[in-house]
Amino acid sequence: METLILTDDEVKQLLSISEVVEAVELAFKQKGLGRVQMPAKIYLYFKKYNGDLRAMPTFLEDLDISAVKIVNVHPNNPIENDIPTVMAVIALIDPRTGAPIAIMGGKTITDMRTGAAGSIAAKYLARNDSKTIGLVGAGAQAKAQLISLLEVYEKLEEVRVWSRTEETKKNFVTETQQACRNLIQVIPVASIRKAVEGADIVVTTTPSRKPLVMNDMVSAGMHINCIGADAVGKEELDPNILKRAKVVVDDWEQASHSGEINVPLSRGIITKDDVWAEIGEIVAGLKLGRQRQDEITVFTSTGLAVQDAVTAKIAYSKALVAKVGRLIKIT
Repeated sequence: METLILTDDEVKQLLSISEVVEAVELAFKQKGLGRVQMPAKIYLYFKKYNGDLRAMPTFLEDLDISAVKIVNVHPNNPIENDIPTVMAVIALIDPRTGAPIAIMGGKTITDMRTGAAGSIAAKYLARNDSKTIGLVGAGAQAKAQLISLLEVYEKLEEVRVWSRTEETKKNFVTETQQACRNLIQVIPVASIRKAVEGADIVVTTTPSRKPLVMNDMVSAGMHINCIGADAVGKEELDPNILKRAKVVVDDWEQASHSGEINVPLSRGIITKDDVWAEIGEIVAGLKLGRQRQDEITVFTSTGLAVQDAVTAKIAYSKALVAKVGRLIKIT
């Protein structure tokens, strides 16, 4: 028995956003139907290094796909170590034998499947006529979110982006204009308010531990994808927004401990009754998504192991056909 080894660069060449969006939507549906095993992610906290490590196992029973991802978040890495904030390794497992059939870099998969989750949430929760996007944060995940949203909204008119630094905003504009072949107008703005007010869809991708998007910035009909709050104590939204909104999570257990709702839940500002559904329930048709044009909707993403597993399986299958990677006898 041999294990296929794939670098992250090889994975990047194998995947397209359209197939990742399709696979992640199916994974959400399977979870909504109760056909997956997926314990909440396990955290190790490296407090003295301002970082953490997470383990994420899953088994999608109907699809016969199993994987385990190990992923870190170290915000100081780009400046102090000249390496990415987020890095990951994914082991794809053969459910029949338990053997590791592939081990691959997981950064690209993490970026793409998280972007896919945002576009799927928008598909079910945002208005169909959405034209304007407001981005709070301008890192790699903001780019992934925008590219994925273009799978759902092909005729966006305007994208506004805010970041703490001018250099980050400038780089984001240049990179996304190239990636989107100049089909959309990407505008750097000076404040979060200018990014958010009047937008149809708002995406937050920061590591903030205090609200950035305030209640008075949010108008009727807006949809918000909360991507940055993925650990205990992180939050990007004024909790009063959640009191006004239809709130959808990717997984109740993970979201309640580490998603956008974790801080207001711990303080008693909101309760479980304020959460409408998991996104999988909506994709599976068990609950409704957007019901009115004037609804405010919020999706809080913590990142699910099922997303990684189905995306890794695509990379593995395509690698075998293309003869990419190398086979190594590990066990």
